[in-house]
Amino acid sequence: MSEAIFMTEVVDIVLMVLLAVTGIAIIRQRNLFGAVMLAGIYSLVSAGLFTVMDAVDVAFTEAAVGAGISTVLVLGTLALVGHEEAKPKHTPILPLFVVLVTGGVLAYGTSQLPPFGDADNPIHHHVAPYYLEESMEDTEIPNVVTSVLASYRGYDTMGETTVVFTALVGVLLLLSRGPLPRRVLHEGRWITVRPGETREELEAEIKSGGPVGEDG
Repeated sequence: MSEAIFMTEVVDIVLMVLLAVTGIAIIRQRNLFGAVMLAGIYSLVSAGLFTVMDAVDVAFTEAAVGAGISTVLVLGTLALVGHEEAKPKHTPILPLFVVLVTGGVLAYGTSQLPPFGDADNPIHHHVAPYYLEESMEDTEIPNVVTSVLASYRGYDTMGETTVVFTALVGVLLLLSRGPLPRRVLHEGRWITVRPGETREELEAEIKSGGPVGEDG
């Protein structure tokens, strides 16, 4: 048992180090595409850490939303805004101060939590046994994880789904208003778009029958 606990602690330390290194790399990365890829790696490592901590449901969510959907949505946005970050005009002293203060508050707030994996933790004597013994009677769902996500934590799951859906709608709106392609098919004819021409200008020219470039 002691050897298993030791190996678990080693894995936790390794994953935490990987998270710290990846986080620092994201901060120093100026290429937005590289930052997005590193953020996906960060989410994937986080999912592994949650799995080791026996929070499998959170690990599934982190892997699907953080490493999967969020990465795809941000990549779709980068297709419009470009891959290079603008150089900051001011020294980021205030953001660094806010991050340090927030991190200190979080560290202080979690310092009184019971040790991870301790058999005397409240979760092992109240919440978990109740879910295992009463979830079928309360929710009529045979799978305990599903009953927790869909019933006991239903509002939380609905909020997570709403956030992902809102992000998807926002990216789709950005893509729908993106730059025009070089050629547009209109009523069976290809129209060449002039450089810098907006969607509104092209639609107005087509409606008025004005001069628009045609490829035949």
